[in-house]
Amino acid sequence: MPAAIHHDPTSGTWLLSTRAGSYALRVDEDGVPRHLHWGGPLSLHDAVSLPLAGTGPRSSFDGRTAASEELAVDGADRFGPPALRVRFADGTRALTWQADGHAQPDPHTLLLRFRDPHYPLRTTLGYRLHPDTDVIERWTELTHTGTPDTASPDTGAPDTDTADDALVLLRADSATLPLPPRDDYRLSHAVGQWAAETQLRRTPLPYGETVLTSRTGTTSHRAQPWVILDAGDTTETHGEAWSAALAWSGSWQITLQRTADNQLSVNTGAGHDAVTVTLRPGETHTTPSVLALHTGTGGFGALSRAWHAHLRAHVLPHPQETRPVLYNSWEATFFDVTLEGQQRLARIAASLGVELFVMDDGWFGARRDDRAGLGDWTPHVGAFPDGLKPLADDVHRLGMAFGLWVEPEMVNPDSDLYRAHPDWVLHFPHRHRTELRQQLVLNFARPDVAAWAFDWLDRLVAANDVDYLKWDMNRPFTEAGWPDEPGGRGDRLWYEHVRAYHALLDRLRAAHPQLRVEACSGGGGRVDPAVLARTDQVWISDNTDAADRLTIQHGYTQLYPVRTMAAWVTDVPNQQTGRTVPLRFRFHSAMSGVLGVGGDLTRWRPEELKEAEQLIADYKAVRPLVQHGELYRLRPPGDLQGLTAVQYVSADVDASETAVFGWLPQPRFGLPPAPVRLAGLPRDAHYRDPRTGRVHSAAVLLERGLDLQLPHEDWASTLVHLVRT
Repeated sequence: MPAAIHHDPTSGTWLLSTRAGSYALRVDEDGVPRHLHWGGPLSLHDAVSLPLAGTGPRSSFDGRTAASEELAVDGADRFGPPALRVRFADGTRALTWQADGHAQPDPHTLLLRFRDPHYPLRTTLGYRLHPDTDVIERWTELTHTGTPDTASPDTGAPDTDTADDALVLLRADSATLPLPPRDDYRLSHAVGQWAAETQLRRTPLPYGETVLTSRTGTTSHRAQPWVILDAGDTTETHGEAWSAALAWSGSWQITLQRTADNQLSVNTGAGHDAVTVTLRPGETHTTPSVLALHTGTGGFGALSRAWHAHLRAHVLPHPQETRPVLYNSWEATFFDVTLEGQQRLARIAASLGVELFVMDDGWFGARRDDRAGLGDWTPHVGAFPDGLKPLADDVHRLGMAFGLWVEPEMVNPDSDLYRAHPDWVLHFPHRHRTELRQQLVLNFARPDVAAWAFDWLDRLVAANDVDYLKWDMNRPFTEAGWPDEPGGRGDRLWYEHVRAYHALLDRLRAAHPQLRVEACSGGGGRVDPAVLARTDQVWISDNTDAADRLTIQHGYTQLYPVRTMAAWVTDVPNQQTGRTVPLRFRFHSAMSGVLGVGGDLTRWRPEELKEAEQLIADYKAVRPLVQHGELYRLRPPGDLQGLTAVQYVSADVDASETAVFGWLPQPRFGLPPAPVRLAGLPRDAHYRDPRTGRVHSAAVLLERGLDLQLPHEDWASTLVHLVRT
């Protein structure tokens, strides 16, 4: 079915048709946008015949449910969690809908406009379809329709009368997403902490309100701004699922409400429970987009592949590119960075087949530990007396791209920048400035701070032929104040800092089209579709332990494409866990994502270097499959047999290649694991293993499975590459 927007003016019904599903709503006789359907395909005639969601007998105590409206608002007989709560200038909070027309700026975009019949507020609900995916994009635009007063000629700030006319958005979510009634509901989401991100949890959804949130100023390590919902019977390979993901790189909140009569709604939006937005006459606040996806069959695996396809096609900046094998110097040198030491590492890395060399923290200012130097982004004079260009030139001569670690949003109090501009950090008057990792957060919402950051980044990239930046952010917001904000609205920094971060990345990439960027926030502390739209890969965790990474990667790929998932091979005992794992297992774990190496190569034995060179060559042989193919999670971490396995199938119509990774940390009961049943292959095809010459029937691989022939030892792992004959 082609993506299309249909309208029945008589009933006020709108039908949004995607490739394999439908979303329907109706503007009722009172001008309220009411929900009808989100799920499998319907015709417009079908949609017109639907009753409104959440209708039916109710007592005077129950009120209407949040599941009945496209945006749950505060007012009238609404007692559920509001997605939009407004305080008008006279203190009134209740909002009343009145339809005010619609627009379709293009065939796949719908704008529904509403106004309050008394107060100066226009609300626009935005919907966007994509012809080649089932994702529906939603957002809300809120405009103060009063007439702006003249700004003060002295300060440029609005005068007092304008401030008195302001309205306050106490909560402004992007959308309410009601689900169809089911006998039960289950919630899948990611939990975690630093070095333990994106741990998947599937739990029955309780009745009442469930709130997932970040209050850190970033998407956070503790949770991800996405949810997956099903009726409790969906598996990795079978069943229906609904999902929503917020494209926002700051604090956020998702509120799920399940009522006693099994109505379910999901409010998704930026900001947490203490964040407000003040609108003055003439101003507009546009929420970030929430991406909504329904899949009717194929289970959680099909849902993940649908997310991956959409993000590759419509979000990633260079989806067709294949990410290079990376070397990062952090765990080799920490802060002990010198030109000669980096040159030596670069030579060894190049000999292994590495394609991108990244120098991490310690190259700038007075940076010899984490107590000083952040903010002073000039090369350390003692380590780089002639600047960074000699190292960049050497790396390029070795045939590798050159990258640098930066942390533009942070400053050490022990820095020339902070001594010159102590007012540039987030702070409140008369309050202590909390340091985490001996650093403070620069207020990117300030135009002068954002301009400073672009200026030095632009010069750094241009002067040193930098191909790649690893953009880090190593602490959350504290004392998130902006006391000298010229309009007296310091709370807007929660939004404006994130928007400035996005805008700076956009501007920097436009100025340097060759530049590629890795997102990092102490590992996976800032990951979301808006970050993926501006970066090329993500450092998903500071934990490089090969076994832990299998769990972290399992959760990450529920939504995000493998092509964005950076993974390193580092030294043992592992820095985070103290665990010692064979080099082959470490490589196979990292090879199931975007392969990187992060150990001290100067200490690797010759036989380890030789094995690493071969494993990097093995990765390059299957890299197109891993980074651009379809992912099938065959055995999750924690499988009863102790085996974890993933499969990648080429995206071409013939499924011409497939690759299978298997990891078995410890054999169970002295027995080899059962064969692993493959997926995604044409049943009548045959596949040859180039390593052994053996030919496999696809039907047998699908029904009986593939014997991975893992050695009977701890930390066994394998890669099997099959090519269609």
